[in-house]
Amino acid sequence: MRLSATLMMIAVLVGVAVAAEPRAAESAEPPIKPPQGHKYPESERVDHVDVYHGVKVADPYRWLEDDVRESEDVANWVADQNAVTFGYLNEIPERPYINKLLTKLWNYEKFNSPFKAGGRYYYYYNSGLQNQYVLYVQDSLGSEPRVLMDPNTWSEDGTVALSGTAFSSDGRYVAYGVQEAGSDWRKWKIREIDSGRVLDEELEWIKFNSPVWSKDGNGFFYARYPEPSEDAEFQALNLNMKVYYHRVGSPQSRDVLVYEYPSEPSWGYGCDVSEDGRYLVLTVWKGTDDKYRIVYRDLAEPYGLPVELITTFDNEYTFVGNDGPVFFFKTDLEAPLRRLIAIDTRKPEKENWKEIIPQTKETLRGVGLVGNTFVASYLKDAKTQVNIHSMRGEFIREVEFPGIGSASGFGGKRNDTETFYTFDSFATPPSIYRYDIITGKSTPFRQANVKFNPDDYETKQVFYESKDGTNVPMFIVHRKGITLDGTNPTLLYGYGGFNIPLPPRFSITRLGWMELGGVFAVANLRGGGEYGATWHKAGTKLQKQNVFDDFIAASEWLIDKGYTSKKKLAIQGGSNGGLLVGACLTQRPDLFGACLPAVGVMDMLRFHKFTAGRFWVDDYGSSDNEDEFEALLAYSPYHNIKDGVSYPATLVTTADTDDRVVPGHSFKFAAQLQASQSGGAPVMIRIETKAGHGAGKPTAKIIEEYTDQWSFLVKNLGMKIRRVDE
Repeated sequence: MRLSATLMMIAVLVGVAVAAEPRAAESAEPPIKPPQGHKYPESERVDHVDVYHGVKVADPYRWLEDDVRESEDVANWVADQNAVTFGYLNEIPERPYINKLLTKLWNYEKFNSPFKAGGRYYYYYNSGLQNQYVLYVQDSLGSEPRVLMDPNTWSEDGTVALSGTAFSSDGRYVAYGVQEAGSDWRKWKIREIDSGRVLDEELEWIKFNSPVWSKDGNGFFYARYPEPSEDAEFQALNLNMKVYYHRVGSPQSRDVLVYEYPSEPSWGYGCDVSEDGRYLVLTVWKGTDDKYRIVYRDLAEPYGLPVELITTFDNEYTFVGNDGPVFFFKTDLEAPLRRLIAIDTRKPEKENWKEIIPQTKETLRGVGLVGNTFVASYLKDAKTQVNIHSMRGEFIREVEFPGIGSASGFGGKRNDTETFYTFDSFATPPSIYRYDIITGKSTPFRQANVKFNPDDYETKQVFYESKDGTNVPMFIVHRKGITLDGTNPTLLYGYGGFNIPLPPRFSITRLGWMELGGVFAVANLRGGGEYGATWHKAGTKLQKQNVFDDFIAASEWLIDKGYTSKKKLAIQGGSNGGLLVGACLTQRPDLFGACLPAVGVMDMLRFHKFTAGRFWVDDYGSSDNEDEFEALLAYSPYHNIKDGVSYPATLVTTADTDDRVVPGHSFKFAAQLQASQSGGAPVMIRIETKAGHGAGKPTAKIIEEYTDQWSFLVKNLGMKIRRVDE
């Protein structure tokens, strides 16, 4: 179902903790400049104070929230900060080698799992260093493929990306999203598959939504926001989404309004059309929490009205498919680890609902309806397990994988007898398999050929105890034969939010770190999706401190077991993970040698006032609520930086066009940290241009960004890198 990916996109794809007392407003006078040896651009402090529930809170860098495209002062600040940062990074002697290594590792053929649509096969391919993946089509698996779309031709610098596709079931058309400079806004166009001709119409102001075609292939359903006011498209709140039907060959202005709920401007909609084409199914959401209403419409009835099937936001209901009027949903209703149920729309009362696949001891993450079977994907201690069930729910078999790792794919239709999936792990490059639904046999289809030896690495999963006694899993990956003497440079990564798990996945950038001689660890923190609703809720709102405690405990475990030491330990996280790093470095600055917070949510009192930020209230709470305000203020990274503290070396990364987590978060945090730093460790901010939150970023920019991050760690962890093939 498309909605899960949509909400992941909306989500921020980011010792002893001391609960801070609400702080009085600070003076706008500049702090005493620390003897740190690093000259930073001047960041003007202003006398700005907000009052929350009677508590005065200073915000001396409020002006850095202004859009860099509109504010000359912010643009100049960005340019000055980048000049200092890149000047520092370019002087690191190991940087050229690190760039060479990452480029070499990245330069291999990359394939995504094939999928069928409209009687053809499609797949994404990158020859190695192409900025964007190319979409290919072939009539059969044995036929010659041809290029359907190559987004590398859409811009010289690779910053225009293909960001989604929707194929008509009759094989005539593909609707596709175009993303510019990493923005969450998408423009959707239509291409004739046979001729390659792009039709004239262009659909705008689409965000967090993908079209779904009607059965006849004459048009599609989609949801969009109203056109924002001038100069507000990258910062204003996203409100008043509506569902429309677009007919091929007509302008967007003639699209037919299908559904809206004017009294609830914060609601959003995910669209599905049942495989038989009979029903339009709308999943109504109001944030990132997996709690939905369900509305459907019988498309066989020309004047049929929308029917509310699920009328409250009490539980998750993810549409899986249908068998005539019977709808199948993955749900956490009376099942925190999730199960599969059937609802007969002719008898929709709850007492008539039927359980198809019951809850197990593992976390059910996804269900597909392929080859008249249910393909159920589970997480077992953050590792993938896939079970095949009959339409009545009987267990048929478990899919056998080649080791501990992650499997993705398994798409298809009711009448398909085959599907494809990709399997990978931390030190196992992606392998694509063809899976026979009837026999249960997996056959290798394609294998990535990366220029390294996987046998040189070992992966282990450990469980450690957090502050409150909770057992938390963690993966550790490194070259074989390391000595546990506390001297290994170690990078610990985490996220801990929005019900998103961190299973074992292959990453070229992480491989680059390990090829340099570093240890890599991933902590599966509370707030994530590893163990269902209970695990997720234990890291949200008033319990968010659990996430930071889990991450701090992971750091202490790695030090205690001899993997590393405080001076050799770095932490990394992006988006909500950037918040994680920011909170941990302010709570335990003594624990880390270096910190890499990326595109982080750093001002927890104002995040909900920009673009998609209001959706995150489900996880974070809101400063509008007094109890939640106190909890937010206690850990908000920006507000908990203190003068006179020796903070670890920190490289903040963000992008000037990020309209998910607006860059003002990182700007304000970096300015305050630079002003307050009393030690000699550098505090830098690297601000990418023409790049957003991360999606669609061209390969060249990714390689440069990680070259800079690893170079920063090498210098500040005192790392003697492992060099090969020089």
